[in-house]
Amino acid sequence: MRETGAEADRHWLTPRDRSVITILLVAAFVVILNETALNVALTSVMTDLRVDERTVQWLTTAFMLTMAVVIPITGWLLERIPTRVAFILAMSLFTTGTLICALAPVYSLVLAGRIVQASGTAIMMPLLMTTIMQLVPPAHRGALMGNISLVISVAPALGPTLAGFVLQFTSWRGVFGLMVPIGLLMLVIGSLRITNINEPMKIPLDGLSVPLTVLGFGGLVYGLSLIGDATVPVLELVGAFAVGLGALVAFLVRQLLLARQERALLDLRAFQHGSFAISVVVMALAMMALFGTVIMLPLLLQQALHLPALSVGLMMLPGGVLMGVLGPVVGRLYDRLGARPLMLPASVVVAVVFWLLSTIQPDTPWWFVVACHVAMSASFAFMFTPLFTVALGSLPRQLYTHGSAIVGTVQQLAGAFGTAVFVTVFAAQSDALRATGAGPEQSLLHGAHLAFLGAGAVWVLAIVATGFLRTPEPSDQLPHAH
Repeated sequence: MRETGAEADRHWLTPRDRSVITILLVAAFVVILNETALNVALTSVMTDLRVDERTVQWLTTAFMLTMAVVIPITGWLLERIPTRVAFILAMSLFTTGTLICALAPVYSLVLAGRIVQASGTAIMMPLLMTTIMQLVPPAHRGALMGNISLVISVAPALGPTLAGFVLQFTSWRGVFGLMVPIGLLMLVIGSLRITNINEPMKIPLDGLSVPLTVLGFGGLVYGLSLIGDATVPVLELVGAFAVGLGALVAFLVRQLLLARQERALLDLRAFQHGSFAISVVVMALAMMALFGTVIMLPLLLQQALHLPALSVGLMMLPGGVLMGVLGPVVGRLYDRLGARPLMLPASVVVAVVFWLLSTIQPDTPWWFVVACHVAMSASFAFMFTPLFTVALGSLPRQLYTHGSAIVGTVQQLAGAFGTAVFVTVFAAQSDALRATGAGPEQSLLHGAHLAFLGAGAVWVLAIVATGFLRTPEPSDQLPHAH
């Protein structure tokens, strides 16, 4: 007779291990929920603190910049400090930053609070992924990685909806105020219940790698955030990319040299493992597609189809929730079937959805857009869980922390790049057609059609790469001994 999930659980996870993973999952959900919750409150912030659109967008850009800078350092940090200390540090930074935002009398302090918040968020996700890899045997990792997919998918989808509900009763400060007691509660529970499951090592911090990280990843994300903004001088845009790319190349060379001495801040030897490298490439393309679509559809629905913001938010919600709900299910299927049988059909569906989205017209019914978004979200659910599991499962134990940091960094950069490229193509093509005398709706739809078709063309690379993925065989990598 087959064991039930609960009975099997007891064989490969102790109650203490389950407690640690559960606390980390809930804490990660809270910090990621906050990442998108502010988006619908930006107009309220502008009115209250008397700042313009370009200034208020820095509350989002600065968050992404900080994440891109801090995540590469987490590979070193999580090897250097115990699990419990890492959790306390992450939740303390997040809660402190949230409190600063809630109480800040001026815009500059809200911005500072967002930077502190992002520092805590950047530590939490690599900590969660690394802990699962250390505690869970290879044969059961898919199911647990499915829970990570749930967190990554549902939290961003619920963030704007939750914030919209809060804004019905209070100001933008209420969005932050709601998070403070939740953050404090998770901090107390984690401090009492989380135990150390790693063995910290005294690895020296390379003084040159950190500023190269700041300039490299920070410069790239900053440059990406400027794309499409006509008010930005060309010199500033080119300068940001030049500094970012130059510093990134120097950072990569530095890490390869330090890896020979086991002193790398971010150990790039993870890319020597083929399945990890392929997974990261497909993950980057998927994150570009996901973030680009998530920002494009609301713009198109509001500006071209003239749907109210609340309706658009509700239309986007089912897909995000479905992606999260499917995460654990896909994880269990992965443990039985492997990666390719799940990912190849899903990647083809994503390509079809891009083509369908490129056919939207002013009289397109709302349910067609919802159906497309739901189909794309379900497809990504069948891709992200296997990608996380294959990527980290392909690595030897000593590279788990660095692999988690690389995955997190790629997600931030790919999300920023996807957003910038989608919006730039959309705006440029719309403006070009409008200049010929076309109406605003027709111009916007034309820009959106080309953006979705271009994304579909690039997505073919993801389909091809998925065919080369190999599911890691269960090895002698055992969970950490207690």
